[in-house]
Amino acid sequence: MARLFGTDGVRGVAGRDLTASLALELSIAAAQVLAVGDHRPRAVVGRDPRASGEFLEAAVVAGLASSGVDVVRLGVLPTPAVAYLTDALDADFGVMLSASHNAAPDNGIKFFARGGQKLPDEVEDAIEAGLGGTAEPVEGAAIGRVSDTSDGAERYIQHLLGSLPHRLDGLRVVVDCANGAATTVAPEALRRAGAEVITIGDRPDGLNINEGCGSTQLGALRTAVREHGADAGIAHDGDADRCLAVAADGTVIDGDQILGILALELQESGRLAEDTLVITVMSNLGLKLAMKEAGITVVETPVGDRYVLEEMKAGSYSLGGEQSGHVVLLDHATTGDGLLTGLHLLGAVSHRRRPLDELAKVMTKLPQVLINVPNVDRSRATSSSELAEAVARAETELGDTGRVLIRPSGTEPKVRVMVEAAAETRAQEVAERLAGVVRSALGN
Repeated sequence: MARLFGTDGVRGVAGRDLTASLALELSIAAAQVLAVGDHRPRAVVGRDPRASGEFLEAAVVAGLASSGVDVVRLGVLPTPAVAYLTDALDADFGVMLSASHNAAPDNGIKFFARGGQKLPDEVEDAIEAGLGGTAEPVEGAAIGRVSDTSDGAERYIQHLLGSLPHRLDGLRVVVDCANGAATTVAPEALRRAGAEVITIGDRPDGLNINEGCGSTQLGALRTAVREHGADAGIAHDGDADRCLAVAADGTVIDGDQILGILALELQESGRLAEDTLVITVMSNLGLKLAMKEAGITVVETPVGDRYVLEEMKAGSYSLGGEQSGHVVLLDHATTGDGLLTGLHLLGAVSHRRRPLDELAKVMTKLPQVLINVPNVDRSRATSSSELAEAVARAETELGDTGRVLIRPSGTEPKVRVMVEAAAETRAQEVAERLAGVVRSALGN
């Protein structure tokens, strides 16, 4: 049986894969694992604005309260806000209901340990092992109580603003909230930091999250930035744990460029711990070369913000992230935080008094082609000799001026083919050839 927990919690189509009964069972099992000690346990629960979040929240709250856990409902807030409030409210654990950048029919359940930390694999395994088990009955005064808090957003905004070394006065910014959780806090945080703010993707109706907007579809943001003569645009995904940006001329600034800008900013102020940046194998080779030139050590991890976080904690590093816009500023957050990232990126623009597109020239991006090959057996991606031989031939052809990465998705039945080369036509040619091999070797 496949592991229930994926790379970012438990996800699936709400009502089909992720049912109310599964949410109930997961929360009961989580209570047995995470609510430890001789005190009365407490948990916080937040969600993004997906319609299915309402019934899933009800199921999770019921499971926790029936297990003797007091529950504080946070309402609609970003994932990093739930992580922060797990710590700030001294909760034993936190629960976030979101499928991040996925479409509205999907949803997910993610747990945070005390302090707002992501769960290690072994803790998730313990929760999964407890599904369907028998829990100690709880009754009377031992039953968990349920309450709502109205100041979660304000506490989170104050936390964000308190981390910002430079105000944003004089900057005009467009923020795309992806019709998601960022709507509740991002515009207000930017305004209070001093920016003039124009908002798009700020009309969530429960069904339009990530639809034609947000960090995975930047067309609307690019148009709005140019139309409003903005200095920059900031895009979040549905749960606001990632951030991408757009310069005044509509140029997209990806996670690698954001990391490069922030690394130099932190290095200059002596806040880049160990003068080290943690990235993933998907980061552009140009970022590694730029950091080397700046005297910054680069440490690579597998793809996934959890692996970036693990490496950052192990090495006591302060900055890490992914090309997709998951950026971790560990001095201020326990997880990737899109709002925190956007504020600090704009702070660099304000501090250096240079346009965002100029700051992004910190690195020269090598042409990178990424092809997603759907409907294949991702489990055989690392064992196929046919694919391994094709990759070896491609790497020999590219030499030192490029690289190949074949990566199975952690959440979907697809394999990602990434190729970098000195010329885009060359990268495209090699990527398409390898994608064909993936289809033939791993096709169902």
